[in-house]
Amino acid sequence: MSFSRIMSAALQGMEVIPVQVEADVNNGLPVFHMVGYLSAEVREAGERVRTAIHNSGFLMPAKKIVINLSPGNVRKRGASYDLPVALSILTAMGELDGGRLRGVLAAGELGLDGSIRGIHGILPIADAAKKEGAACLIVPAANEAEARLVEGLPVLGAENLEMLCRKLREDGSIGSVQKWKREDAALQEGRQEDFADIKGQQAVKRAAEVAVAGHHNLLMVGPPGCGKSMIARRIPSILPSMTREESFQITKVYSVAGMLSQDHPLITRRPFREVHQTVTKTALLGGGLWPKPGEISLASGGVLFLDELAEFQRAVTEVLRQPLEERTVRITRNRGTYEYPADVMLVAAMNPCPCGYFPDYNRCRCTPFQIQQYQGKISQPFLGRMDICVEVSSVRYEDLSGSGREERSETIRKRIEQARERQIERYKGKNVLFNSELGGTQVEKYCELGRQEERMMRQAFERLNLTARTYHKVLKTARTIADLEGEEQIRMEHLQEALIYRNVKI
Repeated sequence: MSFSRIMSAALQGMEVIPVQVEADVNNGLPVFHMVGYLSAEVREAGERVRTAIHNSGFLMPAKKIVINLSPGNVRKRGASYDLPVALSILTAMGELDGGRLRGVLAAGELGLDGSIRGIHGILPIADAAKKEGAACLIVPAANEAEARLVEGLPVLGAENLEMLCRKLREDGSIGSVQKWKREDAALQEGRQEDFADIKGQQAVKRAAEVAVAGHHNLLMVGPPGCGKSMIARRIPSILPSMTREESFQITKVYSVAGMLSQDHPLITRRPFREVHQTVTKTALLGGGLWPKPGEISLASGGVLFLDELAEFQRAVTEVLRQPLEERTVRITRNRGTYEYPADVMLVAAMNPCPCGYFPDYNRCRCTPFQIQQYQGKISQPFLGRMDICVEVSSVRYEDLSGSGREERSETIRKRIEQARERQIERYKGKNVLFNSELGGTQVEKYCELGRQEERMMRQAFERLNLTARTYHKVLKTARTIADLEGEEQIRMEHLQEALIYRNVKI
C-alpha cells in the first residue's frame, strides 16, 4: 500500500475542525514534501517525523513522500500533526495495517528520539472526536487523563512511537473506554476562604450575596484597608457548585490555554482570576499572533476581579464592555475569527480618590480637580455595565473586637442556590439562566411592577438620571432580591434596595 489516510484535528479558538492527513509513498526522487496551507512549525514536522521514525527502528525508503493536510483552506499550526503524519507514512510504507487505523483520530508532537510529547487542546479535540464518531483517539501519554474526561470514547495513550506501533500490530481493540470518576480527575481542593472571616461589613456582604444570586457585576468603592479585596476573594466560596457540564466547558478553555494538570485535569472549582493593573488588552481579552484565551475567558463560569479599578488604563477597561454584554469574546484575524467564552461575574474595587479617603475631609487632602480626574478614568458606559455599586466604609473597632459570630459562606451559598433554582425554573426553555441575562422584552414580562412600585421607579429614574440600561439593571437586581426572599412579585422593599445599589456617587 503506497497511500494512507488518518484523521486529526485543527483548533481555531474553541472550535475543532476535522483534518485529514494523507500520505503517498511512491517511486521518484527521494523528497519529503508537505502541502495543505501549513504554518512554519508544521512544515518543520518533516525533519522531526523522519528522524523520529528512523530512531524508532524503521527504515525510511528512498522514495518520494508527499503529505497533504486537508482541507486546504484551514491554516494548520502547531506540532500536533507530527503523530498522525508519522502514522500515515508508516501505514503507506506497509509497516502498519490501514484497516486498523480506519476511523482513528491522532494528535501529538514527536521528539527526535521517537517520544510522543503532550500538546495543548486535547480535551476539545477529544470531545469533537466523540461527536464525529471516531473509533479511537490516540494521544500522548501526558494527555491521556485529560482525554478520558470524555465519557464513552476509546483512548490510547502512548509514550513513544515504537511502543505505539507495537500496540497497533497486536490483536484486539486499540484503545479502551474508562468510566469517569470524579475523585480520579478532580483537582485537589483545599480550604476556601470563608465570609465568616470578615468582621462587620454586613451591607457589603449582602450586596455580594445579591450579585452572586443573579450573576450581577459588582463594584465596591471605599477607602484602603476596609476589606474590599477580602470580600472579593471570598465570593467564590458562595458560588454554587458546578455541574459536570460546567466543569467540562471550563476545563476545555484551560486545555486550549495549556493550563491543566496532567494528573488531575478536571477543574471542579469555579475560577477566580485577579488581574493586575498593568494587564494589556491582549492579556485580558485574549489574542496574539495565534490567539489564545485571555483572563476574561479563563474566568468564565467564575469571577474576574479588577482591584484598584481606577489605576487600569482606560483603553483596557473599555474593551470589556462588549464581552460583558455578549458573554463571549470574538477576535478577528486575517486567518479567521476566534471565539472564546466570557461568561464572567465581574467584581471590581476602587478608592474614591487618589489618597483613598474622600469624603473624609479630616484625612483626604485631594483637590476637587484631582478627585474628578481620578474618578473620570472610568467611563460612564463602563459603569453602566456594573449592576450593583456599593460603598464600603471603614471597619469599626467594635466589629473587630466583638465576639459575635459571622455568617458562614455555606449558609449564604444555600440561600443563593435556592434563588438560582427559582430562576432556572422560571426561565426554563428561554435560553436564560440568570436574572442578569434578561433582555428588554423579558424584563417587562418577569420584572413587572405594581402601581406603587411603578410610581417610585418613575421618581428614581428622574432624580438619579438613570439611562435605559441602568433602569433595566435596577429591575433585574430587584428581581434577584425578590428571589432571595422567595417572592414572585417585586415589592417596594426589593426595589428600594436595588435603587440603593445605583446611588453611589462616582
